[in-house]
Amino acid sequence: MATSKSPERKVRVLKPQFGPQEKFLATPADICIYGGAAGGGKTYGLLLSALRYKNVKGFGCTIFRKNYKQIFAQGGLWDEAQKMYHGINGAQRKISDGTWSFRDKDGNEVSKVSFAHIERSEELENWQGAQICEIGFDELTHFSEEIFFYMLSRNRSTCGVRPFVRATCNPDADSWVAKFISWWIDQDTGYPIPERSGLIRYMIRRDEVVYWADTREELWERFNLTTPEEKDEPKSVTFIMSSVYDNQELLRTDPGYLSNLKALSVIQRERLLKGNWKIRAAAGLFFKRTQLGEILTIMPQDVIQWVRCWDLAATEKTENGDPAYTAGVLMGKRKNGRYVIADVINKQMNASDVRKTIKLTAQADRAAYKRVRIRLPKDPGQAGKEQAESYIKFLSGFDVTAVAESGSKEARAEPMAAQWQAGNFDIMYGEWNEAYLTQLENFPDGKFKDMVDASANAFAEIETKTAFNVGNLI
Repeated sequence: MATSKSPERKVRVLKPQFGPQEKFLATPADICIYGGAAGGGKTYGLLLSALRYKNVKGFGCTIFRKNYKQIFAQGGLWDEAQKMYHGINGAQRKISDGTWSFRDKDGNEVSKVSFAHIERSEELENWQGAQICEIGFDELTHFSEEIFFYMLSRNRSTCGVRPFVRATCNPDADSWVAKFISWWIDQDTGYPIPERSGLIRYMIRRDEVVYWADTREELWERFNLTTPEEKDEPKSVTFIMSSVYDNQELLRTDPGYLSNLKALSVIQRERLLKGNWKIRAAAGLFFKRTQLGEILTIMPQDVIQWVRCWDLAATEKTENGDPAYTAGVLMGKRKNGRYVIADVINKQMNASDVRKTIKLTAQADRAAYKRVRIRLPKDPGQAGKEQAESYIKFLSGFDVTAVAESGSKEARAEPMAAQWQAGNFDIMYGEWNEAYLTQLENFPDGKFKDMVDASANAFAEIETKTAFNVGNLI
């Protein structure tokens, strides 16, 4: 009689990758900051760290993101945790309060991993009295120094495991974290010092000042710490550098990720690919006229999407010559993937003239290019909403959208800058060319940024629209 064999059960093994991730899981430091570049497997390491003591009765870990959306957005922290934790014996999730509990064979809870957010200092009172054995911060640079050190005071343990903090981050030259880990970073180049990665130092904080030493004993002597409680005050700290090249699993499963990092703008490529902690936005790092493709004299006939984006002056022109400008940039995307800037308006105007100019320009754009989407900024608050609604009504019959701006001007300019640096932009010949290119080259140090902001928002609108343009599939 023939017998059928049941298929072998595939065993899933959760373990760190060799290199920085393994070092992150093994360090005995009280505080370990893991980062330096994108794609290094930092989030996986953070989630894996929380599992190390899942069989210890009473162990608890809370992993923080700055806001709720970052936890539960598609592909976010919760989704990544589900991929890892699902199928672990005794694992139970509770989405309503963002927790995973790990239970014994009798169904009793042994340990717990929670996900939470802290966006403002005012929310810290919610954690008064908390005792958290492992505190995790995903993207530590998004949190203030005040939040970090307050939560450090909540880092306590009653389960027998020494309390510890694990954090991940990408480089941010203006973050307090950059100063905190400066010993591990070459201050001339901004790159992590490989020989110091994983080395432990000791710190103590007094009156919001952090003092460092190579040993605990040095801090004991310096601050006259004599009792067992006092001697436990200094915290051991380390920084572990990582890069996408350390994450061979990611490179295997998503080989295009490295190409995406290489396609970033200069600033973001230095930060997210090379792990540079000193790089800052500066004139010439976003746009150079030498990176421009061509100055065209004949309009391309293969444009698939046109957008005219306006950056409205915050104040009207006054008798004293208030230098506030209103800028309108007409940008198109071609079938070959290149971008063309066809026209730029940049004028000092009062409110009435601004409205007239926007409508007359809309009529002229329609006559010349048929379908042109108009994008206007929507300022926060009721006044901004009312202004946007007024403009949309005023431009009835045209394709108009009003979008609230978020993030810094530099952050908004990054996606366009990446394509500009790749040589994918052309401009039409016009009297506005010199003023436009000069403002781009001087960004963000220049006094005026209106044309840059209008261009960046036009690019964002084009990419939003063309992503769903069926014509692009033909």
